[in-house]
Amino acid sequence: MNYGRKIDLALEARELAQGGDAGRLPGVRSQEDRLFGLPLTQVEILDQRGAQALGRPVGHYLTLDLPQLPRQREEILEAARAVAAMLERLPSLPKTGPVLVAGLGNRRVTPDAIGPKATDALLVTRHLVQTLPAQFSALRPVSALAAGVTGTTGMESGELIHAVVQQLNPGCLIAVDALAARRQERVCRTVQVSDTGIVPGSGVGNARMALDEDSLGIPVIAVGIPTVVDAATLCLDLLEEAGERDFDPGIFRQEGAEWFVTPRNVDSEVDILARVLGLGISTALHEDLSVEEVEAWTS
Repeated sequence: MNYGRKIDLALEARELAQGGDAGRLPGVRSQEDRLFGLPLTQVEILDQRGAQALGRPVGHYLTLDLPQLPRQREEILEAARAVAAMLERLPSLPKTGPVLVAGLGNRRVTPDAIGPKATDALLVTRHLVQTLPAQFSALRPVSALAAGVTGTTGMESGELIHAVVQQLNPGCLIAVDALAARRQERVCRTVQVSDTGIVPGSGVGNARMALDEDSLGIPVIAVGIPTVVDAATLCLDLLEEAGERDFDPGIFRQEGAEWFVTPRNVDSEVDILARVLGLGISTALHEDLSVEEVEAWTS
């Protein structure tokens, strides 16, 4: 049962909807795969039946598992290659033309900083293509925006992104954000990519302006890594795993009782994973560059 669990991963929504039944859900197609040796789960919501079952829009959701945090250079590059390959599998990612990458979140709150930090690791090229076209015309124009949060900018991140999209007219928006997981073992060990857009803050009960194709007029790809688990969700799962069924789930949703759990070393993990995302997104956007070449450009 859901009991209002806060989760962002389509993989976990599918698991919750299926319960103990390993059969297929109507309107949902999924398959297991591997990318560069890493487990990949593809969930496709085909129609409104699937959307209602999983509580998510129709579209493609790809989830990459990182069995351990990549720490060595080769491990980071391999994870970045897998992220690039995930993005390349999405039919909505244009092969050419300008792209805007928006890092959502608050730099001052470590579990929420993965979006802005990912833009720091991005290969941005729009200014080079514009000012030195003879030297850089082979590169795709890529712009980056760390949108900030209302408390520090006075503006909704969605308002700022809408304005930038109108000014730059990119062919696609890639929005990077921190997510909330259901299982603690997936925190900082999972990358989700989807082509359905994003509602910033929805995983932690602070939903803001939607960023999707309906609102922006361009394809929106969401890239996220869960950095927290909702404490109530964690408690509910532990109780159910222990065989406890006779309890009131409302006790975990009392006003003022919103708690989130994050790893004690989340600062170093966010730094590493933000670099993985920055390198992976850049490699997907600049198809003629290898991840090693992107690394050299951004070092």
